[in-house]
Amino acid sequence: MSNETRINDRIRVKEVRLVGPSGEQVGVVRIEDALRLATEAGLDLVEVAPTAKPPVCKLMDYGKFKYEAAQKARNARRNQANSQLKEIRFRLKIDDHDYETKKGHVVRFLEGGDKVKVMIMFRGREQSRPELGVKLLERLAEDVTEMATVESMPRQDGRNMTMVLAPTKRKHHTKSDQRRRRDQQSGETMNRQQLKDARKARKAKEAQEAAAAAKAKK
Repeated sequence: MSNETRINDRIRVKEVRLVGPSGEQVGVVRIEDALRLATEAGLDLVEVAPTAKPPVCKLMDYGKFKYEAAQKARNARRNQANSQLKEIRFRLKIDDHDYETKKGHVVRFLEGGDKVKVMIMFRGREQSRPELGVKLLERLAEDVTEMATVESMPRQDGRNMTMVLAPTKRKHHTKSDQRRRRDQQSGETMNRQQLKDARKARKAKEAQEAAAAAKAKK
């Protein structure tokens, strides 16, 4: 089976579950209607969960998406000589506290220069709502957009849906590097303050001398 993403006329099904360009849920529509909406919006219809029933498709500028993803991936590869693939799992019905905790783990892995495979495991009837999995993964990708790029778009495989994030920044500096930077910044701040104090003292002295000279003339 090919892993190539199907778009527009290559999506040969009767109906799809459609997701709008901003992640909004449109619902189940005929493929003809989905393609018409894509044409009217000047966008592409992209299949993001082909094994779902019906498949989940999203409206997007696929050419722009591929170009930006390729650019980010190239930048990421430059910084990934020693990267590893970490894995973290989310529940579909995750509460805000657990989400923030899991997101923190993802951020830590990315900051360490590692890729992260994010997996959602569907349970029971959850398999009939793959669009909720797409929405959750897109939320996570948006939350870490400053430090990661989506290397592999959300894809469903049976009970699981996965997405791969790749870091776009180099590993953080060591603690000693951070201390040196703080010390340097502290020294620069101190030097600036010393200059200000010196200027104030000079102005005060000039004022005293002017007052003394004026007094002597009387």
